[in-house]
Amino acid sequence: MKIIIHPTYFPNIAHFVAMAKAKEVILEFDDNFLKQTYRNRTYIYGANGKLALNIPVIHSQKNRQKYRDVKIFNEEKWQSQHWKSLLSAYRTSPFFEYYEDELQPLFELKADYIFDFNLKCFEVICDCLQLELNTSKTKIYQNTIEGLSDFRYLVNAKKEQPYAFDTYTQVFNEKHNFIPNLSILDLLFNEGPNALNYLESQTIIVQ
Repeated sequence: MKIIIHPTYFPNIAHFVAMAKAKEVILEFDDNFLKQTYRNRTYIYGANGKLALNIPVIHSQKNRQKYRDVKIFNEEKWQSQHWKSLLSAYRTSPFFEYYEDELQPLFELKADYIFDFNLKCFEVICDCLQLELNTSKTKIYQNTIEGLSDFRYLVNAKKEQPYAFDTYTQVFNEKHNFIPNLSILDLLFNEGPNALNYLESQTIIVQ
């Protein structure tokens, strides 16, 4: 299966379920940046439940701006805030220390463009998962593409699908029950080397 999908900030589990089953992954490189999407947002499981981590961006005065051209607003110390949130949420998880040294440098990396930063995070996560993907980027934007399974709809954070993913043990399960489709970080810290087996065993529908 060949798929097209958006590179997002520490993609959620649905994104990785789609990619884990794909023979080729084409990353949407030429679309417009839209608000209220996972392009600059991910969700983790905090002590008080579902917690959003947002990367602040510099919005252009133009009506339309390419995703690849959007700059990060680095005046805010968002990286240290995100890392502190991850420490608070997952320090006691079974596999946090196992991946900490690979992930922590991302929160010190200075990147100008959100697309580039998301790609770097994506590469590190694939290494952690030991997931080898055949990836490429689009050269032009096409609304519909023949011959590809289109998973670009997954980028919309406001139209969450009722995914029937299997449960796994999360740090704060006893407080708030299972929360599905969080950032891949949640699965990685809780399931460790079993995370890829989990992703390959789940199903997701092309819309």
